[in-house]
Amino acid sequence: MKDTQVWIDKAINFATEYGPKIIGAILIYIIGSWVIKKLTGVLRKVMLKKEYDEALQKFLLNLVSWALKIFLIIMVISKLGVETTSFAAIIAAAGLAIGLALQGSLANFAGGVLLIIFKPFKIGDLIEAQGVTGVVKEIEIFTTKLTTPDNKLAIIPNGAMGNGNIVNYTAEGKIRVDTMVGIGYDEDMKKAKEVLLEVLTSNPKVLKDPAPSVNVANLGESSVDLAVRPFCKPEDYWDVFFATVEGSKLALDKAGIEIPYPHAVEIQKEG
Repeated sequence: MKDTQVWIDKAINFATEYGPKIIGAILIYIIGSWVIKKLTGVLRKVMLKKEYDEALQKFLLNLVSWALKIFLIIMVISKLGVETTSFAAIIAAAGLAIGLALQGSLANFAGGVLLIIFKPFKIGDLIEAQGVTGVVKEIEIFTTKLTTPDNKLAIIPNGAMGNGNIVNYTAEGKIRVDTMVGIGYDEDMKKAKEVLLEVLTSNPKVLKDPAPSVNVANLGESSVDLAVRPFCKPEDYWDVFFATVEGSKLALDKAGIEIPYPHAVEIQKEG
């Protein structure tokens, strides 16, 4: 009976000493979580209203959310009576150790920050980077995802992306489609240029400004090479490219203009 009373007294003392701290820590966590949710919601609405870039929205929301959550955890721990100074020292030491172990990931994080700040491209842009060409699908903290023309997913580390060359085909809103068509030396060059230009101007996906052009690019061994160059929107590139190649062949055939090709020579042996 005496032992039971001792345990009851200890429980009462514990509840009296730590109960308010535990309840306070729980309340701080509940209220803090609600406040964080509201703040990030308000921030999201503000960025939507100001039409922030989608990638920048995600990055800032994640950054603000994690920063507030870490601050909330420190407040909860402090309410429980743990010295935050020693706790901060532990976090700093752990952060240093993790940082040394994850130098590559930190470089990718830094690259992601640079991409978000300087915005060399945005989601939906057609770009070429690190030897990969594709449409930007997602810009994450550590990697950038591209969808290639053959519908493959390419994942490129942001560290390499931020320090390498980037070609943005969408930024200017127009892209030139370069094709080459050869005609025979005996053919009417002026007529061939008119025929090819008609192929370009009749294609609704070819832009009128800048105007398409057909120019003599090279005098080859067996052909006069004409540079056929229409402009189009980046998303119409392949449609215009294939239509130009096919249309050029059909139009020149119809006009009776020969496209030179190697002829096989049959050699007969006597005897």
